[in-house]
Parts: sequence; structure tokens; C-alpha cells
Amino acid sequence: MALRFVQLYLPQCSDDDLRELLGDREALGAWRDAHFDDKLVVHLLLQAEEAEAVMDEFEDRFGSNEGFHAVVSAVEAVLPHPDEGKDDVAENEQDDDKAHGLRVSRDELYNQLNDSLGVHWAYLAMAALSALVAALGLLHDDVAAIIGAMVIAPLLGPNVAISLAVTLGDLALLRRAALTGLAGFALALAVAYCLGLALEVDPEIPAIADRTRAGLGSVGLALGAGAAGAIAYTRGMAGPVIGVMVAVALAPPLVAAGLLLGAGHYAPATGALLLTAINVICINLSGTLAFVLQGVRPRRWWEEERAKTATRSAVLLCLLLLGALVGLISLSNSDGLAKILR
Repeated sequence: MALRFVQLYLPQCSDDDLRELLGDREALGAWRDAHFDDKLVVHLLLQAEEAEAVMDEFEDRFGSNEGFHAVVSAVEAVLPHPDEGKDDVAENEQDDDKAHGLRVSRDELYNQLNDSLGVHWAYLAMAALSALVAALGLLHDDVAAIIGAMVIAPLLGPNVAISLAVTLGDLALLRRAALTGLAGFALALAVAYCLGLALEVDPEIPAIADRTRAGLGSVGLALGAGAAGAIAYTRGMAGPVIGVMVAVALAPPLVAAGLLLGAGHYAPATGALLLTAINVICINLSGTLAFVLQGVRPRRWWEEERAKTATRSAVLLCLLLLGALVGLISLSNSDGLAKILR
């Protein structure tokens, strides 16, 4: 059972008001303390899926009050252990707040992803190093090195953040995520391009050749990677393993494209770029759908309408682009494209 410890800094209010705000949501523990400036501090121990609804209720009531704060912390352990032996299945099925299963609150999700964004030296260094390791792994057909590059590639956060921004209709988050992702992509491509200029690149190396042929299997891999990344964040368990799953669909084909472009092998490079574009679209499409299906939405109704419009538009655009790119798969795998690029 995932738990959250919520601290609420409020103006003075009665126990009846607190009970009204909690409604029929079950708090595993509830305490109140006086604050030094005549404020009230309420401590709540909640199941993770209850935290979002509870914070929304308190923000609706006290959000305009000066000094209002809500702090949420993940609980590693608690004693005595929460009673998990009761059969609450029938009750939970009727509870709308739990209809989408266990997930962290919208605010936790936003903060996790927002913290992963930003074009700073550490992000750029990891992007460059991951491209270098991936390039050497591709050139030597070294699977271990390619996997190592996926581990350090900082590609998970920006891509999942784009999906969340679309789901919430948050243009500021979308711009920040897109700029962060583009910076990482551009630097990785530039590093690989320079290596392609300096080193001998054989497009027949299996590790490189595999990244120049897009197919329906590639679409399935990217869709699974995007959904896995979104679900991992909403369950509060995003980590290196999920990062590898997303990176496997992005870092190797992007680096392969840079190597081939630098070496002057334009036909296979185009295939690698096509695969990268398909993967980016699929990852963001499936990530957006995963958030929507798990009930991630803005707090206010007018924001929700804007978010629905943004989500529909983004999904439609992704489907159109994906259809166009998939239509090019047969061309990229035929002699036609090679003749055009000669």
C-alpha cells in the first residue's frame, strides 16, 4: 500500500470543517498542531490515491488565504502496519476517486517531471556522453556499450513531460519540456555527426543497420516505451529500467543517424532519422493516452476543457504524422529512396 504524508498549513478552522473537507475519504491518521503565527498545521496519513483529491479540496477552500501551503511526502514505512486484510473491493469499485487505480497525485507527478527539465551543464554532459558511448557501441557492434548509453541518456523526463503537458493543457510545461528535449537531441546528433566525420563508419554493421530500417515492430516498441514511462511516473516508480526502455527507442537510432550523416551515407541515415521520428511520435502519443486513461487531469473545470482540446488536437496530429511516416516505411526499405539520395 503506497502512502503519503500530507502537511497542510491553514488558517484556524474547526474539527467539523476538517471532517467536511475530508468527506468520506479515509485518513489512516490525522493530527493537528498550532503554528507559531496563529496558523493551524494539519497532518494527514493517506493512501497515495487519496492525496490528490484531498489537496484539491483544501486548496479550493484555503488556496486564496495568505500562508496556505500543502506539503506531500512519500512514506517509506509506518508502524503499526496499515490493515490490508479487509476486503474493500466492492466499496472501492464504487469510489470514483479510485476508479483509475493507484497513482500518485497530479502535483507530485508535475513536480517530478518539472525537476527533470532544464538545459544545464549536467543535462548536456549526460546527453553528450550517452551519444559518445552509443556511437562507440554501434561502431563496434557492442550490445553492452549500447545498453550503457541507454542507462545514462537523459531522454525519459522531457518526453514524459511533453505527454503530461499535453494532458494538462500546460503550455509553459510543454515549452520547457520541448526545449529540453530538443537540446538533448541536437547535442547527441552533433556529437555523433562529428564522430562520423572522424571515424570510418560501415552502414552494414548489424547494430547500425538495425537502426536504419523502420517497421511495425519499431512502432510497437516505441508505443510500449512511452506507455511504460508514463505509467512508471504515475505509480511513483520511474527509474533507470524505465529510462532504458524509452532510451532504447530514441538514443541508438538518433546516434546512428548522426554517424551515417557524418560519414556521407545519406540513404541509411534517412532511414535512421525516419525511425527516430516515428519513435518520438509513438512515445509521446502512448504517454499521453496512458495519462488520460489513468485519470490525470487539471484541477479546475475551465482548465480541463482546455486540456481536453489540447489532448484531442495532439493525439490527432500524432496519428496523422504517424500515418504519414509509416507510409514512408516501404519507401525507406526499398531502392527508391536510395536512388533519390544518390
